[in-house]
Amino acid sequence: MPIHNRIADFHDELTTWRRDIHAHPELRYEEHRTAELVANRLESWGVEVHRGIAETGVVGVLNGRGTSSRAIGLRADMDALPILEQTGLAYQSTVEGKMHACGHDGHTVMLLGAARYLAETRNFDGTVYFIFQPAEEGGAGAKMMIDEGLFDRFPCDTVWGMHNAPHLPAGTIATRPGPTLAAADKAFITIRGRGAHAARPHDGVDPIAVGLQLYQGLQLIVARNVDPLHSAVVSVCEFHAGTALNVIPETASLTISIRTFDAAVRKLVERRVRALCDGVAAAHGCTIELDYQEGYPALVNGEQETEFASKVAEEVVGAAAIDRNGSSSMGSEDFAFMLNERPGAFIWIGGGVEGKDFGLHHPSYDFNDEILPIGASYWARLVETSLPRKG
Repeated sequence: MPIHNRIADFHDELTTWRRDIHAHPELRYEEHRTAELVANRLESWGVEVHRGIAETGVVGVLNGRGTSSRAIGLRADMDALPILEQTGLAYQSTVEGKMHACGHDGHTVMLLGAARYLAETRNFDGTVYFIFQPAEEGGAGAKMMIDEGLFDRFPCDTVWGMHNAPHLPAGTIATRPGPTLAAADKAFITIRGRGAHAARPHDGVDPIAVGLQLYQGLQLIVARNVDPLHSAVVSVCEFHAGTALNVIPETASLTISIRTFDAAVRKLVERRVRALCDGVAAAHGCTIELDYQEGYPALVNGEQETEFASKVAEEVVGAAAIDRNGSSSMGSEDFAFMLNERPGAFIWIGGGVEGKDFGLHHPSYDFNDEILPIGASYWARLVETSLPRKG
C-alpha cells in the first residue's frame, strides 16, 4: 500500500497519540486537553498555531516553499460521546460515561500525522490550514468556527473532510459526488390538554390520545406527502406523559428527528408538521406548542472536488480499493456547514476488522490504528497535489 514512507516511520507514535486521546475523551466544547495536545504538537513542528476558536478549536497554519497565494483547509473533529465504554481495552476511557465511540480520536491523529510530514517536507506551494474542530456531535462546532470568522481569518480556497467507516474494509476509501449525508432537524411538541380523573375522561382533554393521533399523522408525512423517489425520515424518538395510574395528565410531549436531503423536501416536511399540529389541536380543543429547529444542513460534495479526492485516494490505496459511488446515508455531519462556504469533498476511509465490526456510536467500538498512516498519507497527497510546487 503506497503510503508515505516517512509517515509509516512514525506509525507507532501515531498509535500512541491516538490511544492517549482515546483514554481521555472530552465532550463537545470540553476538548481542552485534546486541543492543548494538538497545539503543542503543531508548535513543536514549527506550525503557526491559533487557539480558542469556537472555545476549544485549534487552527494550524503552514506555508510551503514558494510564493503561491492558494490555500487549502483540512478538517478533523475532536469530541467524544456520552457513552459508557465497554471495550475492556488497556487504553479504554478513564472518564466514566464518556468515550471516543465515533473515531474522532483517529481523525485528530491522522491530521496530526499529515501536519508533521508536511512540516518536515514542505513539498507544496501555498498555505495549509489544519482545522481541528470541536463539538461535531450535536454541538455544531463547524458553524461556530465559521461564525467566529474561520474563513475570514484563514481564507481557504477549498476545504476537505474525512470520516472513518468501520463498515468498510480497512485500506479502502469511498467517495460520492452530490448529496452524501442528510440534513438533521428536530422538533419538540408539547400538548396541553386538561387533566381529569381516569374514571371521568369526559371531564378532560386527554393529551395522550392527542399525541397518538399526532404520531400517526407524522408517519403519513413521508408516506403520503414526499415523492417516493426522494428520501426523508420522520422519527418520533420520545413520548412522555403521565405520572399516576388513575390520572389523565395535563400535558404530553413528543420529540421528533427529521432527516432529508433535498431543500424543498426539508421545507415540505416542516410545513406538514406545523399544519398537523394546528389541525389536531383544533380538532381536540387543546393547545399544541411546536418548537421546530433546523439543525445540520445536508452534506453535498462537489462533483469536481469529489473526483479530485478520488484520484488522490487512488494514489494512496490503489484503484481497486476505491469506491467512487459510495452509499449516501441519512446520518448527518456538521462539516456540511463548511462545504456550504467553500468547495470541497468529504470521504470515507474504511477501518473494518473482521470479527470486530462494531458500528459507530457503539460502546464496544474502537478506531483501527492500522489505518492511521493511510489517512495521514491521503491528507498529505491531497495537499501536495492541490498545491504543487512549480518545476
